[in-house]
Amino acid sequence: MTTTGNDSTMTRREALLHLLRVTGASASVAGLGFWLSERSFRPEPALALELKHSHTVAPDPKLPEMAIIQGDDPAQLTRKAVEGLGGIRRFVSRGDIVVIKPNIGWDRTPEQAANTNPQVVVETVRLCLDAGAKRVIVTDVSCNEPRRCFQRSGIADAAQRAGGEVILPDPSRFKEVDLHGDVLHAWPVFDAFLNADKIINIPIAKHHGLTGTTLGMKNWYGILGGQRNQLHQRIHESLVDLADFMRPSLTILDCYRILIRNGPTGGNLEDVLLKKTLVAGTDPVALDAYVAKAYWNLDVSALPYLRLAAKRGLGTYDFEKVRTVTTELS
Repeated sequence: MTTTGNDSTMTRREALLHLLRVTGASASVAGLGFWLSERSFRPEPALALELKHSHTVAPDPKLPEMAIIQGDDPAQLTRKAVEGLGGIRRFVSRGDIVVIKPNIGWDRTPEQAANTNPQVVVETVRLCLDAGAKRVIVTDVSCNEPRRCFQRSGIADAAQRAGGEVILPDPSRFKEVDLHGDVLHAWPVFDAFLNADKIINIPIAKHHGLTGTTLGMKNWYGILGGQRNQLHQRIHESLVDLADFMRPSLTILDCYRILIRNGPTGGNLEDVLLKKTLVAGTDPVALDAYVAKAYWNLDVSALPYLRLAAKRGLGTYDFEKVRTVTTELS
């Protein structure tokens, strides 16, 4: 079933929130250690002005800006979400180098919902290759030891089998870049994100002890090296600086399983909710605002980065105003 427009008995906002809140049930879903902060390296200098960091596609008033898809199969949800936004060829062209950015930050299994669902990542790899992409790279700068994170998450093996190129964050591949932010200036950035034609952001919806949630915009912490914990001192401003620097072609927010509390690391299956949902779109601010409100009842007053991002021209936090398609797969 596909619906658009206003509900006859609810406001549009209420209908959208109701859709996420009623789906799914609780699912019976360690070690920290910051890999890059324990290793010293000298970033290779680079000039930010030479780097393409906005990968957004042209807006199309005839197409939705957000797609909300519910069903049992994460791969099918991914396909339908992309189709609902106009199809993969709207975002990926033949010969493109595409970088897919999941959350692979933690040494956790898929059931623990600390990392992006591997089936969502794999289907996105397949779609990009079907569109004629020259290379499809899957990478992240992990918080726990990267090799274990990539393997235990299930993402590395699955993405490679689908034809993706899995790249671990080698310290020699970070370049110091001027991010031209309000609070972020020179910072080491993993070079895989500096040489892409298109970038697809695939975060997982999780609780976060400091910001309330970690969603699409927070996922950009995973492009950085260095002492990332220093960014927590002005976390909302740094989130917006990063989102302004790395504007993706597409965001696919994995809400198949969500870590409802004790994030971002999780570990306890009782903290996981099975929602069987994907929320994808071209407005990253609207996506973050929608999912934060639906699952944690957090709005812009609790998440200052949403208002800052809107002022920066990155999107709107009034998610009910964006063109939306909702689909429930039987």
